[in-house]
Amino acid sequence: MPVYDYECAECGFFEATRRIAERDYPAICPNCHGAAARVVVGAPSLGGSATSASSDDSAGSYGMKHRGSCSCC
Repeated sequence: MPVYDYECAECGFFEATRRIAERDYPAICPNCHGAAARVVVGAPSLGGSATSASSDDSAGSYGMKHRGSCSCC
């Protein structure tokens, strides 16, 4: 099972092993037994800015462009 990061408002960060279907539900803090929200970290940008990547009509959601050399073009 995957390991996810959670943050308890009282105790701080901890990891929990959970099923994928349960990943977004609050986890129980192992210290205070309170509900803790999942910490979601975005993927880093691979060059350029998000505004320039999204303004280009040929760029995909990750700012990548197809140039005809891949198997899908």
